[in-house]
Amino acid sequence: MSEPSDAPPMTISIRAVEKRFGRYPALNGVSLEIRHGELLALLGPSGSGKTTLLRLIAGLEFPDRGQVLFDRDEVTYLHAAARQVGFVFQQYALFKHMTVARNVAFGLDVRRKNKPPRAEITRRVDDLLKLVELDGMGPRYPSQLSGGQRQRVALARALAVSPRVLLLDEPFGALDATVRKSLRRELRRIHDATGVTTIFVTHDQEEALELADRVAILNHGRIEQIGTPAEVHDHPASAFVCGFVGEANRFEGKVARGLFTAGPITAPAMGVADGAAVAFIRPHDLVIAAAGGGFETHVARVIPQGATGRVEAETADGRWIEVDFARDQLASLAPGAVLKLSVKQAHVFPATQG
Repeated sequence: MSEPSDAPPMTISIRAVEKRFGRYPALNGVSLEIRHGELLALLGPSGSGKTTLLRLIAGLEFPDRGQVLFDRDEVTYLHAAARQVGFVFQQYALFKHMTVARNVAFGLDVRRKNKPPRAEITRRVDDLLKLVELDGMGPRYPSQLSGGQRQRVALARALAVSPRVLLLDEPFGALDATVRKSLRRELRRIHDATGVTTIFVTHDQEEALELADRVAILNHGRIEQIGTPAEVHDHPASAFVCGFVGEANRFEGKVARGLFTAGPITAPAMGVADGAAVAFIRPHDLVIAAAGGGFETHVARVIPQGATGRVEAETADGRWIEVDFARDQLASLAPGAVLKLSVKQAHVFPATQG
């Protein structure tokens, strides 16, 4: 079912925002356009500025410089209560003494203006509990729910006030891996049903790539790249993005005339200036070499992974490398076997970026 917001989803413009905490620069001239109704992930390591940026959008922090606009309205110094946002925290923040239904209704119950009639609040709570697949659990208390169910209640509560933007700060960080995967699918389903502009913070690249329409990757308070999950994974704009998003073998070497070399390993590097360089090679971008080609490695370990498998191998000069194969190829790749490989594709950057 669909439970749309009462107001249309908004576009959000972040313009040259800066924020410091003492001497620490949390955000350095960040600019970002968040599209009407999209689901955007803010991805980055700890300390990259992603949570600070989310809090600036929410009105829980204010920038030292720059602007925040909702549609065409400047809200840079407008407090959270006036921004019509919904916020979901990692630790649920549910009221333990209230039932699930009262938790979901809380934002509507405390309104002084435009408070809906009790029957309308009850209907909205029931509809939202159905949307998050907690139908019939309204009389329970948070202590009677699992972690995943409590997070669904928190999501329903955020949606109850008909937010024009939904903000989630590491919403699945406190949950185990199986529950996280399930809730990721649920969040995507709920987003598609409601159409609310949604921004979520995560340091989990798998989560961001699976869920988001676009991903903004932050590092040291700056945005390194913004793009679709396929764009940031397959066409990384920097060595940081390539090393952070997706798995990759990293090799230091040099480029000469469009060819990267690191010991016995060579890879095309068109468009990269001659000199010291760093190459990132995805495990699936290594293949068994044709007769007479490639570089030699010795298999150290074979790791089955469902329909695929990972091989850890070592070159003659001591470089470790990981390679992905189809499961049926693993039988001939026992530890100690000689494996000749060639590079299908590499992402090569000047050493100053690595």
